[in-house]
Amino acid sequence: MPIIVNLDVMMAKRKINSTQFSEKLGITKANLSILKNNKAKASRFSTLSSLCEVLNCQPKDILEYTDENDK
Repeated sequence: MPIIVNLDVMMAKRKINSTQFSEKLGITKANLSILKNNKAKASRFSTLSSLCEVLNCQPKDILEYTDENDK
């Protein structure tokens, strides 16, 4: 998939662990793991907004586009 989720990088920068983060977001640790490991097929803008709010960042800090044809 050409979209890479750098959620673990931002969590490390903000020094927040998965348990704390999932509680602040109101999602399960299992769903957070799906997001962190690029296993999600889709995400709502409301979820992206919550991620950015809790991490105090911009969407570009979490999501990255890569051109698969450049590999």
